[in-house]
Amino acid sequence: MGDVRLRLRYQVLNIVYVTSEAVPLAKTGGLADVCGTLPREVAALGHRCAVILPAFRSVYRAGLKIDTTDISFAIPMSPGKLVGGRLLRCLLPDSDVVVWLIDQPQYFDRESLYGDALGDYRDNAERFTFFCRAALAALARIEMDVDVLHCNDWQSGLIPALLQASPKAFGSLGKAATLMTIHNMAYQGQFHHDAFKWTGLDWKHFTHETFEYYGQLNFLKTGIVCADHVTTVSPRYAMEICTPQHGCGLDGVLASKGGRVTGITNGIDETVWNPATDVHLSANYDQNNWPSGKTANKRSLQLEFGLEESADVPMIGLVGRLAEQKGWDLILPLIRQHVEEGRPTQWMILGSGDKQIEAELTALAAQAPQQVAAHIGFHDALAHRIEAGADLFVMPSHYEPCGLNQLYSLRYGTIPIVTATGGLADTVVDTTAETLSNQTATGFHLREVSPRGLDESIGRALKLRYHEQKIWNNLVQRAMAADWSWRKSASQYVELYDNAVSLKGGKALVPK
Repeated sequence: MGDVRLRLRYQVLNIVYVTSEAVPLAKTGGLADVCGTLPREVAALGHRCAVILPAFRSVYRAGLKIDTTDISFAIPMSPGKLVGGRLLRCLLPDSDVVVWLIDQPQYFDRESLYGDALGDYRDNAERFTFFCRAALAALARIEMDVDVLHCNDWQSGLIPALLQASPKAFGSLGKAATLMTIHNMAYQGQFHHDAFKWTGLDWKHFTHETFEYYGQLNFLKTGIVCADHVTTVSPRYAMEICTPQHGCGLDGVLASKGGRVTGITNGIDETVWNPATDVHLSANYDQNNWPSGKTANKRSLQLEFGLEESADVPMIGLVGRLAEQKGWDLILPLIRQHVEEGRPTQWMILGSGDKQIEAELTALAAQAPQQVAAHIGFHDALAHRIEAGADLFVMPSHYEPCGLNQLYSLRYGTIPIVTATGGLADTVVDTTAETLSNQTATGFHLREVSPRGLDESIGRALKLRYHEQKIWNNLVQRAMAADWSWRKSASQYVELYDNAVSLKGGKALVPK
């Protein structure tokens, strides 16, 4: 009969995602999009998924039905300090995925998740140590049969270490496989060593092998060391963070994990980001009628923001944080140059962050109101309209773990111009003679990371846009056809969960 091999998989897995953000309950960035979507996609593959996160003030504003439970707990945060909490419950929209909410108003009933105008909250170490300990206590009280605890970013980084230090303290949870996902290496949750007291552990555990990092407590380092497997949000970023240039001081820690560091590219929610059905657009469109659809959306933006009304002028979109990481040291000088030289481009910008960048954009919009439009702040509907109306999307990040806006741009036929780093390099194929010939090009890479290099890439794109219409049309259609849905990413995660459970001595194999 030849070599017949059964494809095997594990029985249905019980997976709990531990996170501080999940749309639509709490969001500051891409972490929320991942943790609000990945559990639903994994559940759709036949597994039982749940999410556990703090009951922030934003949770109550999300409009979901929140139920109380009869589960409460008290965490001894330090000698003489007992902090109580209770467990609430809701469902992720359009799913059966349960969200368990750690309700503790003293820590979580605040206007923002991590800080205010004065900076990070001073008690963040205490707040998120409590969250980690309360999450484990709550899950033990629920008596869930958990196979995988999937921790996300530094806010949940203590969980693998707490389980490792006290494996019998949380019942069957001690047998769960633990994954630690790094969404951005630059944010590590590093605090004064005195914060270790909030863990409730003996100080003998505070060593350089686990919690301690150059005399301080480092949540992310702790999670990396103690988790069974580490993931990050793109294959290229997984390689980059193992180098001194991008490892933010933890490249050696990651190297010690051997082959247990995996990059899986984030996906996008195509029920939300789909130009054919997007309720925020002036005109819907797909791969077959995109020219008329994009023109209608461009004209709508021009009218709304007082830009010169013309279908021919190239519109360049930018959506995201106004931070140095995103390449604003390249973008601002270039916009200023285009304005001063009277270059025929329009710039449509949405974002907030660095106050100096905000001020410079506001000044440029006032100086050239028919060429530059800047909306300072977050506006979800406008983000969709910019993706639909712009011809190009500029994202010259100095580093980018994955990035989502370039994926939205591809979906909407808005050609992305990016630096060849992290997830940007993984998801956008540079337009060259070779990639045009083999029909793989989807965007443009900067060949020099400078304002001049950004301008050169924009020029290459506009040359095709206005002088090689057939090539441009094929480029747009290919970009729109690319599959960046969560379905593909979710399958990769399930494979990883299977492997982690196997190595932990978990569920038996069954034929698939």
